[in-house]
Amino acid sequence: MPYALYQALITTGLLHVIALSGTNISILIDLVAKVTLFLGRKISIILTVSIIVAFVMMVGPSPTVVRAAMMGAITLIAVYLGRKAWSMLSLFLASGVMLLIKPEWIGEISFQLSFLATLGIILGNDLVKRKYTRTLGEKLVYALKVNLALTLSAQLFTFPIILLNFQRISLISPVSNLLVGWVIQPIMILGLVTGILGWIWMPLGILPAWLVWVPLSYFLGIVELLAKVPGAAVEL
Repeated sequence: MPYALYQALITTGLLHVIALSGTNISILIDLVAKVTLFLGRKISIILTVSIIVAFVMMVGPSPTVVRAAMMGAITLIAVYLGRKAWSMLSLFLASGVMLLIKPEWIGEISFQLSFLATLGIILGNDLVKRKYTRTLGEKLVYALKVNLALTLSAQLFTFPIILLNFQRISLISPVSNLLVGWVIQPIMILGLVTGILGWIWMPLGILPAWLVWVPLSYFLGIVELLAKVPGAAVEL
């Protein structure tokens, strides 16, 4: 990755987007669950959990990926058993099991940021007031409010760790996350399709490659633009 782009991602508070994290696992779970739903709930859940395990083995068991995978698996198992999935319980149960297996993870920044960001999102989600929306405009405004609230909540909880370890705070991060958050899922899905089809036969990957180029170009354009805003980040 070009050094300038890496620094721009840090400045805009979007470095987490290019890292394997809970977002990737969530997108994968949602995609596989929808594709396999016609097979029945039991088979769909078993296949989804299996693909999660395969994904972790493929990318490597980093703390962020393992935590997200365990939380996803716990939620799917709860659904299979007909129990209510409690995000807070899943977070602490997954993190507790991880630290029992590898206690040294508690000192890793990736684990700390992943845990605190997830905790912030869960608590922020509980505070967001659910609202029934009818028109497209109302749905868009509501979605923006929810995304902003969750972004700020996650940043609030991770602020001490970021300040202590990086001495740099992105002031424009809430804006940048709002502007690019919605393109992460199509980029990941289209990128996955491009990779699979291109691996089977190169010409097959051309069409999805052109499709993923559109949101990816938008993402890079926003990053480069916001990184140039005066005072976008403050070094302490």
